[in-house]
Amino acid sequence: MGKKTGLKVITSHPFDKKQLLSHYEHMLLLRRFEEKAGQMYSTGLMGGFCHLYIGQEAVVTGISAACTADDYVITSYRCHAHALTCGIDPKHIMAELTGRSGGISKGKGGSMHMFDPSRNFFGGHGIIAAQLPLGTGLAFAIKYRNEKRICVTYTGDGAMNGGQTYEAYNMAKLWNLPVLYIVENNKYGMGTSIERASGQPEMWKRGDSFGIKGEVVNGMDLFAVHEAATRAVEYVRSGKGPFILEMETYRYRGHSMSDPAKYRDKGEVDMMRDNHDPIVRVQSVLQDEFAVNTEQLKEIDKKIKQRVAEAITFAENSPEPDESELTTDIMPTGGNN
Repeated sequence: MGKKTGLKVITSHPFDKKQLLSHYEHMLLLRRFEEKAGQMYSTGLMGGFCHLYIGQEAVVTGISAACTADDYVITSYRCHAHALTCGIDPKHIMAELTGRSGGISKGKGGSMHMFDPSRNFFGGHGIIAAQLPLGTGLAFAIKYRNEKRICVTYTGDGAMNGGQTYEAYNMAKLWNLPVLYIVENNKYGMGTSIERASGQPEMWKRGDSFGIKGEVVNGMDLFAVHEAATRAVEYVRSGKGPFILEMETYRYRGHSMSDPAKYRDKGEVDMMRDNHDPIVRVQSVLQDEFAVNTEQLKEIDKKIKQRVAEAITFAENSPEPDESELTTDIMPTGGNN
């Protein structure tokens, strides 16, 4: 993993102090929320699966900063951060994680199936690579309706070996659909490194045979992500068709909470935390360029932790779904139902 450090680090950025503080606070919210989610899972307050986003915060934050609130977003099961970034209240996300009725899916979706179309967020999908054809379909709807929005479709490196990925790519290019594919390459599909699972580990090149342009980006650097995303969003929105951005990033935790991540050396994780942490990078810029002092940073962290604590309290006080919810929101399969 150490060889990834050759990726470009951006030394300039377009953000003023207020904007960069906002991005920093958001990245810190994602980190603190996920840390608490992990703690709650470990104490048995959550059931099912739980996939944390710790370490990857620069990706979704930088992409979002280049998009508009009208753009559609769809992602995989590692979706808490994407839901938060779409503006969904942490209280309702935490309630969903704990299976409570105050959750955004009434406590029935859990960690992997966040969903809120009112925020243009279309999931959270538990089937590997399922979101790719769905995101492509959303882009088709955008083009059919002659809308100006785009669909940002996130996926992981593990899903890039799924056949539906390339069916989606073919359709997206054939019809020049307004879809931006974001590959969050955190180097391991579950417990297998991409080098052991992929004949072509450079994910951004996977669209070559379909005529889809792409590039690789330092996903640990907010500024690099935003710079690349700004160009890619403009390309897609202008009607030129799909684009692939491979974000080389890193998750500090296991694939899920049930994964002890023994397939990688602890020194590898420590190296990434010590040398490439995306939040520390932004913090340094705030201190060096905008004279934000340590006390201000501590106050921001305190405020974020309080917000997460309020989300936990809300979740704990929210009732479990009523038994009647077992038969609601179910699509009929035919017959006389």
